[in-house]
Amino acid sequence: MATRNRKTRKLRGSRTHGWGQVGQHRASGHKGGVGVSGQLKHHFSSMLKEDPGHFGHDSTHPPHSNAAKKWASVRDLDDFHTRFGTEEGGKKVIDLAASGYDKLLGGGTVSGAYSVKISRLTASAEEKIKRAGGEVLS
Repeated sequence: MATRNRKTRKLRGSRTHGWGQVGQHRASGHKGGVGVSGQLKHHFSSMLKEDPGHFGHDSTHPPHSNAAKKWASVRDLDDFHTRFGTEEGGKKVIDLAASGYDKLLGGGTVSGAYSVKISRLTASAEEKIKRAGGEVLS
């Protein structure tokens, strides 16, 4: 179409060219901004509706309750016996559960025969304690 026949030639001088109020049909002013602008202000409700994972977590899925909070390794049993171990009937007893430990891991080596009280432990930890002549009381 030739330029002289375009509608805009008739609209010269009309300020808005048929788009109503000044500011309409211009950039992104009628949308409230471009992109993610206003998501914490005037677009907050639409952000919650259209992007529910925006803040990075879902409160309906709590972390696993069986995760061990505090653990110890087999290599530390000598140190634990000197700190809070007891002698019961000729046996060296270490009560890790009463001391706040949740799990015993199998790292390192055992030098003495200990009776260890713990609710959770790895198979390698149990095997190393029994090989040293000790026992596990759960």
